[in-house]
Amino acid sequence: MRVLLPYRDPFTHAPLWSALRAHTIAGLERHDTDTGAHTRVVNAAHGPALVTVVVRPEKRHVETRIVPAHSADVGELTDIVRRWLDLDADPLAIDAALSRHPELASLVASRPGLRRLGSVDGFETAVLTVLGQQVSLAAARTFGARLVAAYGRPVHGEFRAFPAPEVLADRSPEELRSAIGLTGARARTVHALADAAADGLPLDADTEPAKFRAGVLALPGIGPWTADYLTVRVLGDP
Repeated sequence: MRVLLPYRDPFTHAPLWSALRAHTIAGLERHDTDTGAHTRVVNAAHGPALVTVVVRPEKRHVETRIVPAHSADVGELTDIVRRWLDLDADPLAIDAALSRHPELASLVASRPGLRRLGSVDGFETAVLTVLGQQVSLAAARTFGARLVAAYGRPVHGEFRAFPAPEVLADRSPEELRSAIGLTGARARTVHALADAAADGLPLDADTEPAKFRAGVLALPGIGPWTADYLTVRVLGDP
């Protein structure tokens, strides 16, 4: 299914697409540098869907191709994509507000309409962020790919869905450490996060920011920087 998702100009999309490319997790995602198409698995109500997005600047929309598990998921998936790519942003209002700060004005003028990289799933983003703590981006991608290969469900040929909280919570920290190649402390953080999410820790995009931040800060191995980063990525709260 092909869906055209409009956005408001200006939209300097190259930095956003560079971030997608830099964070691509093998098995979960694929980025085509020739066409600019980014394809990934997105979990929806009826199961994992395959979503491909590519910007069409001349038409002011993001062309989105969706292979859903069920047609009833299309509305949910388009909402997820809009949040993920920040397509509902009002760039003129944002740029005007930021330009009032002298130290930002020239940066805003050089890249008008920057978008924030969001999240397709709060739990996934939280786990991948933990895997990226205090390591290089390349190492973070490797850890993410190992996790998806070990615990993700195969879907749509070469792809795998990101594992649900219950799947990771059922594994011991020691198993996670061995399968992914983590330190013991990092494996315990991933397990604690999965266990809390399986028990109802709110990680959805509509969670109240203070509640979201308090919930993740209560977990071992997650400090203020990580909590603030997740609040921006998952909730879009600055």
